[in-house]
Amino acid sequence: MRLSCEYKTDELPVANKMMFVSLIKEALKRVNMEYYEKLYQFEGNSNKQIKSFSFAVLLKDFDMQGEIFNIRDRIILNITTPDYEFGINVYNGLLNLQSFKYKDYSLNKLRITLVKEKFASEQQVVFKTMSPICMRNKEKGFIGPKDDLYVETLNYIANKNLEVHRGFGLKEPLQFEELSMKKVVVKEEISGFKESTSKNTFYVNAYSGTFKLTGDIEDLNFIYQSGIGFRRSQGFGMLEIV
Repeated sequence: MRLSCEYKTDELPVANKMMFVSLIKEALKRVNMEYYEKLYQFEGNSNKQIKSFSFAVLLKDFDMQGEIFNIRDRIILNITTPDYEFGINVYNGLLNLQSFKYKDYSLNKLRITLVKEKFASEQQVVFKTMSPICMRNKEKGFIGPKDDLYVETLNYIANKNLEVHRGFGLKEPLQFEELSMKKVVVKEEISGFKESTSKNTFYVNAYSGTFKLTGDIEDLNFIYQSGIGFRRSQGFGMLEIV
């Protein structure tokens, strides 16, 4: 299930991913508080369970001044998920939110649209990123496509994501081939990070571009719908089929 959510705003912070996480949370609260709590709360604390969705933000006609994007046209929030319960709840919630305020920034809804999905029909698919892919390893931190551990880590997180969603992991290992990818450093302001480190800013090393995946067709279609890598529910790893 894919959504295209268009909003009018004059300004947007450069570190904006948590703003859109907050928008998605507010949409869920509006229509189904019980579902929101199941997804984001666990015994009174934040629920760290893997979530089967991703998103990407597209800015139309903008310039950047310091830490602010000046938006002359509009912004488009793209959301993808294989989980129809999540998709229907967030769709209805966003329809009911005419405006949304985050710190000093405001979004005014223009339209919310369901997008026709593409699906793989072969075991080899070329993907391009709509939002950059974040891959990390416990020993080395953030890693890139040329790292020896990249494919192993990609298989690990895809397998865990599938286990949570359908009860079992990959039907067969994924083969990854980089076609054209470049490093993107994403700047974020996360309250928990600030509280634990006294630093305002957290930097994520991610990669955007095109790549080829080979694997089981059902697995590839799930990856297309859910996104790939770590921090997907924070706006990383959303994909499009080329």
